[in-house]
Amino acid sequence: MNAPVQNPQVVAAVAEILRHRVLPRPWRAVVLAMVVIAIGLSVYQLFNLGSSIGWVILDLSYLDLLVAFLLPVVFLVFPMRPADKELPSPPIYDIVLFGVAFVLGCYLAWNAVPAVEGGWEYFAPTHARLSSFVLWALMIEAVRRTAGLALTIIVLIFSFYPPVAEYMPGPLQGAQQPMWEIGQYYAFSAEAVFGIPMRAFGKLVIGFVIFGIALQHTGAGRFFIDLAFAMLGHVRGGGAKVAIFSSGLLGSMSGSVITNVLTTGTLTIPAMRRTGFSKDTAAAVEACASTGGVLMPPVMGATAFVMASFLEVPYVDIAVAAIIPSVMYYLGLFMQIDAYAAHNGLKGLPREELPRLLDVLKAGWHYIFSLVLLVWMLLYLKQEAIAPFYATVVLLATNQVFGKRLTFADIKHFLYETAKILAELVAILGAIGLIVGALSATGLTGSLATDLILLAGGSVYGLLLMGAATSFVLGMGMTVTAAYVFLAIVLAPSLVTSGLDPMAVHLFILYWGMLSYITPPVALGAFAAATISGSDPMRTGFTAMRLGSIIYFIPFFFVMEPALILQGTPGDILVVLSSAVVGVALIAGATQGYLVGIGRMGTGMFGRASRLMVFVGGLLFAFPGSDDLGIGHWEGVAAGAVIAALGLLLVRFGRPAEGVAR
Repeated sequence: MNAPVQNPQVVAAVAEILRHRVLPRPWRAVVLAMVVIAIGLSVYQLFNLGSSIGWVILDLSYLDLLVAFLLPVVFLVFPMRPADKELPSPPIYDIVLFGVAFVLGCYLAWNAVPAVEGGWEYFAPTHARLSSFVLWALMIEAVRRTAGLALTIIVLIFSFYPPVAEYMPGPLQGAQQPMWEIGQYYAFSAEAVFGIPMRAFGKLVIGFVIFGIALQHTGAGRFFIDLAFAMLGHVRGGGAKVAIFSSGLLGSMSGSVITNVLTTGTLTIPAMRRTGFSKDTAAAVEACASTGGVLMPPVMGATAFVMASFLEVPYVDIAVAAIIPSVMYYLGLFMQIDAYAAHNGLKGLPREELPRLLDVLKAGWHYIFSLVLLVWMLLYLKQEAIAPFYATVVLLATNQVFGKRLTFADIKHFLYETAKILAELVAILGAIGLIVGALSATGLTGSLATDLILLAGGSVYGLLLMGAATSFVLGMGMTVTAAYVFLAIVLAPSLVTSGLDPMAVHLFILYWGMLSYITPPVALGAFAAATISGSDPMRTGFTAMRLGSIIYFIPFFFVMEPALILQGTPGDILVVLSSAVVGVALIAGATQGYLVGIGRMGTGMFGRASRLMVFVGGLLFAFPGSDDLGIGHWEGVAAGAVIAALGLLLVRFGRPAEGVAR
């Protein structure tokens, strides 16, 4: 493996695994105790154990207690300054912040019932108002440590917006809220810190995070990689196809693009390099595969659970709707890799170096069993809140019998990693709640939706383009969850009011927020992969854009035709999906200059023209049609067929000396 590229943007990409402080044993014990209590609280609340013993915890008290036991962990694990990582123990100011966060969380939980009964979001006593400002400050510092400066600045701007709302120009003008009163709204309203993002965390996200970490720590990552090598390692472009398969599976469970790249990329990128892939292409394949994993059911990222809360639908509805778009993305990526390998004459890895499929399945069948159990409980029993807990218990139990047993040290490491991720999510989602609260308190949400429709001239497509651009820009500076929540409040209502399907609109926002991981100038997923391959980060980003090109169009397709998110009759879904698959195949072939059954598409003027025509034909094939544009589905298919056929006729002029390579 080549040495990592020393580039500031690359360093930023891998900061996720570098910014944690190494705690001494006593403080690690404190963190472990905090996370065990937090997990116990979740089990107690989500399994409704309180009803059997006569002590039921109010939902708000439950969320307050989660903050009490997880927010303090941020100040121990994530240092205030990079230099603090080198200290042998947390400095005194971090210990003070740890204590303040814990006491404040307990105070909020103790007063949850009086706060609800007394309407403290509007009429809080003085001590409650003072505590709300402490919570405000803690959340801002916590998000600075966990998510970085960009999101912190955005949170600061919005959280201090209400006191000056009436002085803002035009569409940004809102109902002013005094500084003395806005803090209490943030702390005690169901629309702010403890609003939809935090409720989704407490009721859905925790279990899936634990399950994903359990899979990684029991060896599922290595199992899925071995399974991919056994199935696909020997075919042409096998190393890249292994990356697509394994990263898609792991990414759907980890919910983190960067973690996925750094987990699977260390094995898949060297394998790709061995079989002839360039540094840039190998890194780009891994970045694209890892990015798509977060959009792949059954376990998507934390944003999907927040989306379920926004739409007030079961999480399984989100997962089902995401099936076809994610499969289309991976199909396009797979076809592009196959075309690239065929065009460049790349072969697979020698069979004798690959694991045998039967041996892999014998060693890791219990990972598949726990996944099947999870899917069954989600789809059949509709128990999305408790399903991951059952799946985790079964996974750990079967692993102790059939897999590599976890030692006590392994279990402590598993819990410690869980604590870091849960604490980070509490900090980020709580800070996002400040943005939500500011927009809610000032009434800006409703007025912005109307202003956006007017700004777009009433055009749905103008709104979609605005939404795509805004989602992408916000995705560069914020976490995907933060960008999604902001646009779900500001932009989604105007798109839904324009007549678009709510599920399609929210998935559209999610997809375009994810695109920043493979699109320069940020492209954090591509930059992280570049550290492994030793490639140029920016060149890797542009290569990832080309390989993942279909993902830029898929959101527009399913927002125009909800059949692509399984909203419609089986006949409509089958017809639209079939033409979309043909379109994806044509787009993949045109992008790489090789089409199955046709061969190389040539070079020079005729070759470029033929590839462009096939690309356009593929887009028209996949285009579901639009009444507003006056183009029906079958009209698009017919036009796409004609243009693609003309492009294929030009192929013979673009490769006069090549013949037809199969």
